[in-house]
Amino acid sequence: MCSTSAMAREQLHLGRLAVLIGIVIGSVLLWDSPVLMPFKLLSVMGHETGHAIAAKLAGGEVNQVTVRPNQSGECLSSIPDGFMARVLVYSGGYVGSAIISVVLLLLTFRFNARRVMLGIAAGWLVFMALFYGRDLFTLGFCIGMAALFAAGARWLPLELVGGVNLFIASFTALYAAMDLKDDLWTSEVRALSDAQLLANVTIVPAIVWALLWTLLSVAILALGGFLAVRERTSSVARPVGSTASTA
Repeated sequence: MCSTSAMAREQLHLGRLAVLIGIVIGSVLLWDSPVLMPFKLLSVMGHETGHAIAAKLAGGEVNQVTVRPNQSGECLSSIPDGFMARVLVYSGGYVGSAIISVVLLLLTFRFNARRVMLGIAAGWLVFMALFYGRDLFTLGFCIGMAALFAAGARWLPLELVGGVNLFIASFTALYAAMDLKDDLWTSEVRALSDAQLLANVTIVPAIVWALLWTLLSVAILALGGFLAVRERTSSVARPVGSTASTA
Protein backbone atom coordinates (compact mmCIF):
# COMPACT_ATOMS: atom_id res chain seq x y z
CA MET A 1 0.00 0.00 0.00
CA CYS A 2 1.53 3.32 -1.07
CA SER A 3 0.95 6.77 0.39
CA THR A 4 2.06 10.21 -0.76
CA SER A 5 2.68 13.32 1.31
CA ALA A 6 3.46 16.92 0.35
CA MET A 7 6.32 18.58 2.16
CA ALA A 8 6.63 22.39 2.07
CA ARG A 9 10.03 24.02 2.04
CA GLU A 10 11.36 27.48 1.32
CA GLN A 11 14.03 28.53 -1.11
CA LEU A 12 15.56 31.76 -2.37
CA HIS A 13 13.64 33.34 -5.25
CA LEU A 14 16.40 34.76 -7.46
CA GLY A 15 13.97 36.79 -9.56
CA ARG A 16 12.61 38.63 -6.52
CA LEU A 17 16.11 39.25 -5.22
CA ALA A 18 17.25 40.64 -8.58
CA VAL A 19 14.24 42.98 -8.78
CA LEU A 20 14.78 44.22 -5.23
CA ILE A 21 18.49 44.89 -5.81
CA GLY A 22 17.80 46.52 -9.17
CA ILE A 23 15.21 48.93 -7.76
CA VAL A 24 17.46 49.87 -4.84
CA ILE A 25 20.47 50.55 -7.11
CA GLY A 26 18.37 52.51 -9.60
CA SER A 27 16.80 54.60 -6.84
CA VAL A 28 20.19 55.44 -5.34
CA LEU A 29 21.52 56.54 -8.74
CA LEU A 30 18.45 58.73 -9.33
CA TRP A 31 18.07 59.82 -5.70
CA ASP A 32 17.92 63.55 -6.47
CA SER A 33 15.50 63.18 -9.38
CA PRO A 34 12.21 65.07 -8.88
CA VAL A 35 10.41 61.95 -10.15
CA LEU A 36 11.15 60.27 -6.82
CA MET A 37 9.83 63.14 -4.68
CA PRO A 38 6.25 61.80 -4.30
CA PHE A 39 7.63 58.47 -3.10
CA LYS A 40 9.97 60.21 -0.65
CA LEU A 41 7.04 62.15 0.77
CA LEU A 42 5.08 58.90 0.96
CA SER A 43 7.90 57.46 3.07
CA VAL A 44 7.86 60.55 5.30
CA MET A 45 4.14 59.97 5.84
CA GLY A 46 5.00 56.41 6.83
CA HIS A 47 7.47 57.75 9.40
CA GLU A 48 4.87 60.11 10.89
CA THR A 49 2.24 57.37 10.81
CA GLY A 50 4.61 55.28 12.94
CA HIS A 51 4.66 58.07 15.53
CA ALA A 52 0.86 58.35 15.38
CA ILE A 53 0.31 54.61 15.89
CA ALA A 54 2.78 54.58 18.78
CA ALA A 55 1.01 57.55 20.40
CA LYS A 56 -2.33 55.76 20.22
CA LEU A 57 -0.80 52.56 21.62
CA ALA A 58 0.64 54.57 24.52
CA GLY A 59 -2.83 55.86 25.36
CA GLY A 60 -2.33 59.33 23.91
CA GLU A 61 -4.10 61.39 21.28
CA VAL A 62 -2.88 62.45 17.86
CA ASN A 63 -3.71 66.05 17.00
CA GLN A 64 -2.04 66.64 13.66
CA VAL A 65 0.24 64.98 11.12
CA THR A 66 2.17 67.17 8.69
CA VAL A 67 4.27 66.43 5.61
CA ARG A 68 6.27 69.24 4.01
CA PRO A 69 7.78 69.66 0.51
CA ASN A 70 11.32 69.63 1.97
CA GLN A 71 10.78 66.01 3.14
CA SER A 72 10.35 66.97 6.78
CA GLY A 73 7.34 65.90 8.78
CA GLU A 74 5.70 66.30 12.14
CA CYS A 75 3.30 64.37 14.33
CA LEU A 76 1.78 66.52 17.06
CA SER A 77 0.35 64.37 19.82
CA SER A 78 -0.40 64.37 23.52
CA ILE A 79 0.92 61.34 25.36
CA PRO A 80 0.80 60.23 29.00
CA ASP A 81 3.70 61.10 31.25
CA GLY A 82 6.04 58.23 31.77
CA PHE A 83 9.31 56.82 30.51
CA MET A 84 7.90 53.93 28.48
CA ALA A 85 5.25 56.07 26.77
CA ARG A 86 7.89 58.53 25.58
CA VAL A 87 10.24 55.78 24.46
CA LEU A 88 7.43 54.14 22.47
CA VAL A 89 6.28 57.35 20.78
CA TYR A 90 9.71 58.78 19.96
CA SER A 91 10.89 55.40 18.69
CA GLY A 92 7.77 54.97 16.58
CA GLY A 93 9.06 57.07 13.67
CA TYR A 94 12.20 55.21 12.58
CA VAL A 95 11.26 51.78 13.88
CA GLY A 96 7.66 52.15 12.74
CA SER A 97 8.83 53.21 9.28
CA ALA A 98 10.96 50.07 9.07
CA ILE A 99 8.00 47.90 10.10
CA ILE A 100 5.71 49.55 7.53
CA SER A 101 8.37 49.00 4.86
CA VAL A 102 8.61 45.32 5.73
CA VAL A 103 4.82 44.93 5.61
CA LEU A 104 4.84 46.40 2.09
CA LEU A 105 7.72 44.13 1.06
CA LEU A 106 5.93 41.03 2.30
CA LEU A 107 2.58 42.00 0.77
CA THR A 108 4.27 42.60 -2.57
CA PHE A 109 6.98 39.96 -2.86
CA ARG A 110 5.71 37.18 -0.61
CA PHE A 111 1.93 37.36 -0.95
CA ASN A 112 1.69 39.00 -4.39
CA ALA A 113 -1.07 41.34 -3.17
CA ARG A 114 -1.38 43.56 -6.22
CA ARG A 115 -4.57 45.60 -6.41
CA VAL A 116 -5.21 44.99 -2.72
CA MET A 117 -1.98 46.70 -1.69
CA LEU A 118 -2.68 49.83 -3.74
CA GLY A 119 -6.19 49.91 -2.32
CA ILE A 120 -4.86 49.66 1.23
CA ALA A 121 -2.36 52.46 0.53
CA ALA A 122 -5.13 54.67 -0.84
CA GLY A 123 -7.32 54.02 2.21
CA TRP A 124 -4.43 54.76 4.58
CA LEU A 125 -3.71 58.14 2.94
CA VAL A 126 -7.39 59.15 2.93
CA PHE A 127 -7.66 58.22 6.62
CA MET A 128 -4.57 60.27 7.56
CA ALA A 129 -5.82 63.25 5.55
CA LEU A 130 -9.34 63.28 6.96
CA PHE A 131 -8.45 62.68 10.60
CA TYR A 132 -5.04 64.27 11.04
CA GLY A 133 -4.25 66.50 8.06
CA ARG A 134 -4.62 70.18 8.94
CA ASP A 135 -2.60 72.04 6.30
CA LEU A 136 -3.28 72.32 2.59
CA PHE A 137 -0.08 70.64 1.43
CA THR A 138 -0.60 67.52 3.58
CA LEU A 139 -4.25 67.31 2.56
CA GLY A 140 -3.44 67.80 -1.12
CA PHE A 141 -0.60 65.29 -1.11
CA CYS A 142 -2.55 62.58 0.72
CA ILE A 143 -5.75 62.95 -1.31
CA GLY A 144 -3.84 63.27 -4.59
CA MET A 145 -1.71 60.17 -4.01
CA ALA A 146 -4.73 58.26 -2.71
CA ALA A 147 -6.64 59.10 -5.90
CA LEU A 148 -3.72 57.89 -8.05
CA PHE A 149 -3.40 54.66 -6.08
CA ALA A 150 -7.15 54.01 -6.21
CA ALA A 151 -7.22 54.67 -9.96
CA GLY A 152 -4.21 52.38 -10.45
CA ALA A 153 -5.80 49.62 -8.43
CA ARG A 154 -8.98 49.92 -10.47
CA TRP A 155 -7.80 50.43 -14.05
CA LEU A 156 -4.11 49.56 -14.50
CA PRO A 157 -3.26 46.17 -16.02
CA LEU A 158 -2.44 43.60 -13.36
CA GLU A 159 1.20 43.28 -14.46
CA LEU A 160 1.71 47.06 -14.24
CA VAL A 161 0.08 47.15 -10.81
CA GLY A 162 2.58 44.53 -9.70
CA GLY A 163 5.46 46.64 -11.02
CA VAL A 164 4.22 49.75 -9.20
CA ASN A 165 3.89 47.75 -5.99
CA LEU A 166 7.41 46.36 -6.35
CA PHE A 167 8.82 49.86 -6.70
CA ILE A 168 6.83 51.35 -3.79
CA ALA A 169 7.76 48.51 -1.43
CA SER A 170 11.45 48.51 -2.38
CA PHE A 171 11.81 52.30 -2.36
CA THR A 172 10.05 52.64 1.00
CA ALA A 173 12.48 50.16 2.54
CA LEU A 174 15.42 52.02 0.99
CA TYR A 175 14.15 55.37 2.27
CA ALA A 176 13.77 53.97 5.77
CA ALA A 177 17.45 52.99 5.71
CA MET A 178 18.54 56.31 4.21
CA ASP A 179 16.45 58.17 6.79
CA LEU A 180 18.41 56.47 9.57
CA LYS A 181 21.72 57.42 7.93
CA ASP A 182 20.82 61.04 7.23
CA ASP A 183 18.98 61.86 10.45
CA LEU A 184 20.70 59.83 13.14
CA TRP A 185 24.30 59.73 11.94
CA THR A 186 24.70 63.36 10.94
CA SER A 187 25.48 65.22 14.16
CA GLU A 188 23.82 68.49 13.12
CA VAL A 189 20.59 66.74 12.16
CA ARG A 190 20.65 64.35 15.12
CA ALA A 191 20.60 67.36 17.47
CA LEU A 192 17.09 68.11 16.16
CA SER A 193 15.89 64.53 15.73
CA ASP A 194 13.65 62.21 17.75
CA ALA A 195 16.81 60.81 19.36
CA GLN A 196 17.60 64.21 20.88
CA LEU A 197 14.00 64.69 22.03
CA LEU A 198 14.21 61.40 23.91
CA ALA A 199 17.65 62.23 25.26
CA ASN A 200 16.20 65.45 26.70
CA VAL A 201 13.83 63.49 28.94
CA THR A 202 16.15 60.60 29.82
CA ILE A 203 19.72 60.13 30.96
CA VAL A 204 20.52 58.24 27.75
CA PRO A 205 22.48 60.28 25.15
CA ALA A 206 21.03 60.82 21.69
CA ILE A 207 23.86 58.82 20.08
CA VAL A 208 22.83 55.75 22.11
CA TRP A 209 19.21 56.04 21.00
CA ALA A 210 20.46 56.48 17.44
CA LEU A 211 22.48 53.28 17.73
CA LEU A 212 19.61 51.30 19.26
CA TRP A 213 17.09 52.47 16.65
CA THR A 214 19.52 51.83 13.81
CA LEU A 215 20.30 48.29 14.95
CA LEU A 216 16.64 47.46 15.50
CA SER A 217 15.45 49.01 12.25
CA VAL A 218 18.20 47.43 10.15
CA ALA A 219 17.42 44.05 11.74
CA ILE A 220 13.73 44.46 10.91
CA LEU A 221 14.50 45.49 7.32
CA ALA A 222 17.00 42.65 6.86
CA LEU A 223 14.57 40.05 8.21
CA GLY A 224 11.73 41.40 6.10
CA GLY A 225 13.87 41.45 2.98
CA PHE A 226 15.06 37.90 3.65
CA LEU A 227 11.50 36.62 4.05
CA ALA A 228 10.27 38.59 1.04
CA VAL A 229 12.74 37.04 -1.41
CA ARG A 230 12.01 33.47 -0.37
CA GLU A 231 9.16 31.35 -1.64
CA ARG A 232 7.38 28.30 -0.35
CA THR A 233 7.55 25.27 -2.60
CA SER A 234 5.94 21.89 -2.21
CA SER A 235 7.62 18.62 -2.96
CA VAL A 236 5.80 15.32 -3.01
CA ALA A 237 7.37 12.51 -1.03
CA ARG A 238 6.53 9.00 -2.12
CA PRO A 239 7.60 6.50 0.54
CA VAL A 240 8.21 2.89 -0.44
CA GLY A 241 4.94 1.02 -0.05
CA SER A 242 4.29 -2.38 1.43
CA THR A 243 2.95 -5.30 -0.56
CA ALA A 244 0.29 -7.49 0.98
CA SER A 245 0.15 -11.20 0.13
CA THR A 246 -2.80 -13.49 0.44
CA ALA A 247 -2.74 -17.17 1.19
